[in-house]
Amino acid sequence: MKNLIAELLLKLAAKEEESKELTAQVEALEIVVTAMLRKMDEVQREEINAGIEDAIQKAAHDASANQQDASLLQGYVQKLLTHPRF
Repeated sequence: MKNLIAELLLKLAAKEEESKELTAQVEALEIVVTAMLRKMDEVQREEINAGIEDAIQKAAHDASANQQDASLLQGYVQKLLTHPRF
């Protein structure tokens, strides 16, 4: 039983490390995208926003797409484009 608990704790620690790495990657991408958007004029930002919105709508209509996942993704993209963190 102790071995099973120890093994589970090791797996949990590995998952935690993976989660931290993914969070760091997402935050780094957010910083890069925000910096790039700030260098663009309003017209360019609107064109990018429209293109992204179109791509998300097409993905949402895909039969294999989970509607909840598509909605969540769309919300995060809009938040990033309209209210960047940095």
